[in-house]
Amino acid sequence: MLGFFKKTEQGVKRTREAWWGRVVHLFDSSTLGDELWDALEELLISADVGVSTTAKLIERLKQRVEGEKLKETAQVRTALKEEIISLLTVAEAEPFSSEDGRVGVLLVVGVNGVGKTTSIAKLAYVLKEQGKRVILAASDTFRAAATEQLKVWGERIGVPVIAHQPGGDPAAVVFDAIETARRNADFVIVDTAGRMHTKTNLMEELKKIRRVVDKASLEPQVLLVLDATTGQNGLTQARYFTEAVKVNGILIAKLDSTSKGGIVLAICDELKIPILYIGTGQELDDLAPFYPEEFAEALFALEE
Repeated sequence: MLGFFKKTEQGVKRTREAWWGRVVHLFDSSTLGDELWDALEELLISADVGVSTTAKLIERLKQRVEGEKLKETAQVRTALKEEIISLLTVAEAEPFSSEDGRVGVLLVVGVNGVGKTTSIAKLAYVLKEQGKRVILAASDTFRAAATEQLKVWGERIGVPVIAHQPGGDPAAVVFDAIETARRNADFVIVDTAGRMHTKTNLMEELKKIRRVVDKASLEPQVLLVLDATTGQNGLTQARYFTEAVKVNGILIAKLDSTSKGGIVLAICDELKIPILYIGTGQELDDLAPFYPEEFAEALFALEE
């Protein structure tokens, strides 16, 4: 099993090879001046950092160059890495946990197709490997395929799945899962619907599920799954969900499948929601806690 840093390196490998390696090496031969700033701006935007976040990073760099009287491009490269770490450090955040022996409830939200169900399976696997007892709740009742997929994952991992008939009440599934968990589990991970074309109904369902958890005197954590390959569209999706429910953290799925992992910077900068996990591959254990320092180190790792 790979260590967390190696997983992070695996997750950003395509981004580093396609774009970020050019950012790092830009400072090898360039001199400070407009040509460097223009080239840096173009590379950052090409890596999906976003226009606004790119402008913010470059402005901070210019201020440091002036304020600290930086003369060497290598110093500016180090400053860029430090500014990226600062930007990624949205808030103190810990991976999903439970407190005081109470059932931990994790509501996993995100649009269909982002890798939500697979990410849930990875989370369940990680928790089970830690010796925790996990129950999965199939609350995406409007897609029979989603329920079946979750059942397949549950069997593979060896964790129970609470499910109702297709078209049933999603909140009722969550209620049953919590009642079951009170007897013999530590965590409930809830797979929710993600039909953006019926946004109003979707958000009402999420609010109803949240009320069920609140009535059980539990404090749910809401994890938003975003697909790294969708780039800036992921930001738009995220705003829909943050309008409906308080999102505690983000899981970036399929980071290993994109060459434009700079979207991670835009997400932290614009949403101000901490990233908790990143998906780094196709296997069950290809999930890593997100640490800003390790992410930046992996981006800036120079090839031998």
